[in-house]
Amino acid sequence: MADVYDALGLRPAINAAGTLTRLSGCALPAEVAEAMRAAVRSHVRIDELQAAVGRRIAELTASEAAIVTSGAAAGLTLAAAAAIAGNDFSKMDRLPDTTGLAAEIIVPRSHRNGYDHAVRAAGARLVEVGVAERNRDPQAWEMEAAITQNTVAVAYCAGFSELPLEMVVEVAHRRALPVIVDASATLPPIAQLTAFTTAGADLVAYSGGKGLRGPQASGILCGRRELIASAALQMLDMDWNEDLWNPPPTLIPPEWTGRGVPNHGVGRAMKVGREEIVGLWAALERFVRMDEAAEAARLLAMARHIAAAVECLAAVEIDQRQPCRPRLELKLTVADHAIRLIRALETGAPPIFVGQGQVERGIVEIDPYCLGDGEEVVVARRITELLSRPT
Repeated sequence: MADVYDALGLRPAINAAGTLTRLSGCALPAEVAEAMRAAVRSHVRIDELQAAVGRRIAELTASEAAIVTSGAAAGLTLAAAAAIAGNDFSKMDRLPDTTGLAAEIIVPRSHRNGYDHAVRAAGARLVEVGVAERNRDPQAWEMEAAITQNTVAVAYCAGFSELPLEMVVEVAHRRALPVIVDASATLPPIAQLTAFTTAGADLVAYSGGKGLRGPQASGILCGRRELIASAALQMLDMDWNEDLWNPPPTLIPPEWTGRGVPNHGVGRAMKVGREEIVGLWAALERFVRMDEAAEAARLLAMARHIAAAVECLAAVEIDQRQPCRPRLELKLTVADHAIRLIRALETGAPPIFVGQGQVERGIVEIDPYCLGDGEEVVVARRITELLSRPT
């Protein structure tokens, strides 16, 4: 249905804001969409599909095991659930009620963010470490002092500060605690697929619908085998007869299956369909084959085209601190001008969405990552038209 959005009374938009969930993430590459279409033509056991795809993901992420999740936030919830319950079916059955259970997860104050709720959804209690002044990163001794008998893990959000992951891992592992890394928006570059596990992280959550250009409702949770097994058990459909339950041994350790079948877990609402699992796999294979230099050059050319068109009307700066993800900033005189420009872009034909994270400073952000071929021309022309009008 080429006109599916027309049929719903909606207007397809141009996404110049980046891989935002509220804007439906990236457009799917053709091979990913075709893999998803192929997947839905047949039935398959989901646990066996998770095991097969998980083996390949584990290989590409330098992990012991992996599963496909319904997004990075779901991965964080499952990671917290795994840290709390381990292989204890009775604890799995109680979550998110953690009354009387060890369920504290230490988090640097400088890493607190809106996705803390994903961790708390499993029943975890967050314990902040670090001082409020300047949002300073905690030191090793501060993290060590925060660990108690109720601590089950340490959380780390990649890119939020200069806090070395290696130091966090060292402190946590001295007390036999796993480190959970939120790496949702760290891809590309390709090297980030192995950076966190190589640094010692025990569980790493990635988004599938951002830099990987996979299905929007997909993600990766990779890391230590026993923790991934716990996460999988708390997400998969457990509607099995006890005598017939035979999960793949590469996903669920055989020694776990002799005690009966666990009930549906806290992650049951986060199930992943065969099309998302296969689509994520196809997107990941495409991602690791990508010519990073060529892709970076393509995105930079888009950013430069827009910059050249509007530089006589606004101060323009291209941020290349992340070579694989160049971004453009339009600096207007006052915040109200930026707000009016964004509103006019969003209500135009076609609607164009740009970044609004710094709009209060009069800055309009443009991320070319989700632009289709030729859409940079439309964006440049529309911004030029709007900025040329009298204020």
